[in-house]
Amino acid sequence: KNKMKNKMKNKMKNKIKNKHKQIKIKKPMNLRNQIQILKIINFINKMSKKQYKISHFMTTKISLRISSPEEILKDSYGEIIKPETINYRTNKPERNGLFCEKIFGPIKDYECFCGKYKKKLYKEIIRLRQLNKELKVKGLFCNRCGVEITKNTVRRTRMGHINLVVPIVHIWGFRSTPNKIGSILGLSSQQLDLIIYYERYVVIQPGIANSYNNLSIKKLDLLTEEEYTYILNKIPIGNKYLYDNDPNKFIAKMGAECLEELLIRVDLEVLLSDLKKEIKNEESKQRKIELFKRLNVVECFIEGKKKGNKIESIIFKVLPVIPPELRPLVPLDGGGYASSDLNDFYRRILIRNNRLKRLIHISAPEIILRNEKRMLQEAVDSLLDNSKKILAVKSESNRPLKSLSDSLKGKQGRFRQNLLGKRVDYSARSVIVVGPKLKLHECGLPKEIAAEIYKPFIIRKLLERKIVRTVKSAKKLISKKDPIIWDILKYLLKGHPVLLNRAPTLHRLGIQSFQPKLIEGKAILLHPLVCSAFNADFDGDQMAVHLPLSNEAILEAKLLMLASQNILNPANGYPITVPSQDMVLGLYYMTKELKSTYESKIKGEGMCFSSLEEVEIAYNNKVVEIHAIIKVKVKILENIGLISKIIKTTVGRVLFNIVVPPKVGYINKLLTNKSLRKIINYILYNTNIPTTAKFLDKIKDLGYYHAFKGGLSFNLNDISIPKEKKSLVKRAIEKVSLVKDNYNLGLITNNERYNQIIDIWTNTNVSLTEKVINYMRKSKQGFNSVYMMLDSGARSSKEQIRQLSGMRGLMAKP
Repeated sequence: KNKMKNKMKNKMKNKIKNKHKQIKIKKPMNLRNQIQILKIINFINKMSKKQYKISHFMTTKISLRISSPEEILKDSYGEIIKPETINYRTNKPERNGLFCEKIFGPIKDYECFCGKYKKKLYKEIIRLRQLNKELKVKGLFCNRCGVEITKNTVRRTRMGHINLVVPIVHIWGFRSTPNKIGSILGLSSQQLDLIIYYERYVVIQPGIANSYNNLSIKKLDLLTEEEYTYILNKIPIGNKYLYDNDPNKFIAKMGAECLEELLIRVDLEVLLSDLKKEIKNEESKQRKIELFKRLNVVECFIEGKKKGNKIESIIFKVLPVIPPELRPLVPLDGGGYASSDLNDFYRRILIRNNRLKRLIHISAPEIILRNEKRMLQEAVDSLLDNSKKILAVKSESNRPLKSLSDSLKGKQGRFRQNLLGKRVDYSARSVIVVGPKLKLHECGLPKEIAAEIYKPFIIRKLLERKIVRTVKSAKKLISKKDPIIWDILKYLLKGHPVLLNRAPTLHRLGIQSFQPKLIEGKAILLHPLVCSAFNADFDGDQMAVHLPLSNEAILEAKLLMLASQNILNPANGYPITVPSQDMVLGLYYMTKELKSTYESKIKGEGMCFSSLEEVEIAYNNKVVEIHAIIKVKVKILENIGLISKIIKTTVGRVLFNIVVPPKVGYINKLLTNKSLRKIINYILYNTNIPTTAKFLDKIKDLGYYHAFKGGLSFNLNDISIPKEKKSLVKRAIEKVSLVKDNYNLGLITNNERYNQIIDIWTNTNVSLTEKVINYMRKSKQGFNSVYMMLDSGARSSKEQIRQLSGMRGLMAKP
């Protein structure tokens, strides 16, 4: 026990010694080491701050509100006075112009306008900037030209402003639906237009004019120039010298100035309660709808007021100017410049604003000033939303200029084109052509496309197999199309499907996955049975290829999106991968029966066989013909199950049933478009999707083969004109002449005459069509090429055959 105690004591002593050793102060570190450690600590602090910002200040939503003049001035870096952009001799921006370096920042990094600061002084600038940081100074400015010495990227963010001589109404306030200003003041759009464009005065305060000298003037009444002067002459001369807050003073103005005054005087809470009372008492439905619209706008402004939105901010006093990099001026090869449309709008505003300032200064007549104010309002309207103007501002080529609103809204706007319309990597696009030898889950992918979209995977394999040592050399191999990459690509394609999409993607089957097969050429091969799902045809249609990258995406493409898994139409539950055209014609031809005649006998007709295989052997040895009627022992599916029976069928139907799944039993039908749809549905119900997919591939091959073997073509002799045609037409003409005689005698009205003539020719058409089709059905036992195309549902209609037989029929506006 004592030994154990001593051991424990020694251990504790050693631990304490080690701790003291750790606490011992070492020699002081070098200054260089201290600086390095301080830098690392500073970097860690910065990163932790960034992480904190990211985690705690993630943007969840963006709210838009009206900018007040104070906020516009706060965001601005200076006032723009001149309408000029650049000096065409020096190619430098004009001072206080639309591209001014003093306002928006330097064009070249760390270079000022006058040339005092250039890249030679870069080190000195950096030293001075560090000093400024220590002294907490905003930045370094050139003492000659006033340009801040910084990077030229600031020209994408810095805004300017234009001080407007007179207030201007925002076009969204009176030209949008619902009308914001009109809803608050209770004025119509037409009335607002008259006020804003200086055509009518609006009464802000009736004052003494309300009851003076038989005058009955109310608030918000519109007055013409004559009415306004008449009222001023009627009321006492001293009235205009009263203070504005005096209730007896008569105030009437025009333009944006008066609207601003009216909006400031509006009490939204009182207006809200008044509207609610009015809605309760109103009986007219139309009037109620209008009041509800007004109520909605007022409620929105009350909510906005809590967040700092003021109604009077709809009226501009200061116009913001967007950064110059967002409205560039690009030099062309010929020496000219290509300018953004926005620069033209700003130039017009500045010219008109400066002219109005000068006219006010020289005390020009009121009519001239009014016209200039109206023109300035129109210029600002064009900048904000040129499309909402009745007469849009156009370029020299008669093209409407693109305003700020036009660059935001619509398909080509910022939101839909740039923010939502992302361009996707690992994708391609090409023309589609038919791939009749493909399986349902396969597509033909051109080698060039495959090499490009599978590029990273090929590079990885080349590095893994140590064929190349660097990524750069791997890229070179791929660009040279070295034969070694095709072997790697074939290996990569196994189990890595691609997605094919055809625009417009209107339903779920508009985008499906396929197992790619490398092919020569530049067109994508598409399985003919998936055409109806994509609504594709081979007349120049294009399709996009996308490559799923993650394991989850690949698994989803394999299990859910594979074409062989998407046999049913999600809209109605019926099969969508149904054979059409050539395939249907081939299947119809092979399953059609032909009886022997005196002139020609069918080989093998009436023979008996014990199994389907025997029939196939006999057909291959040319013992029986494909249309021969034979007897064969088959298994038929009934309620009890599969039962063996000897039935009468054709050799073609036996060949078809060889590819039919055994569970379904024997199908003894003439195959048409409609019957094929039912058979596919029946097989899918009794088996499963993979079995149905295999069956579809087999009948596709059968259809194409027998369409080719049948040699069905369009022949003029196949279209027969019945002998009865002349008599039918003659009888119809006689009936029509009789109807016309009755009309001329006044026995029937014009409408009755018209309807009777239409009926006569319709009946003639129907009877002629029936005769043509009956004749085709009987001739050659229905082996007429045109009739087979019609009856199988592969192509054409009864109306088309009627027209071919020489009866055009009724025409609308011939």
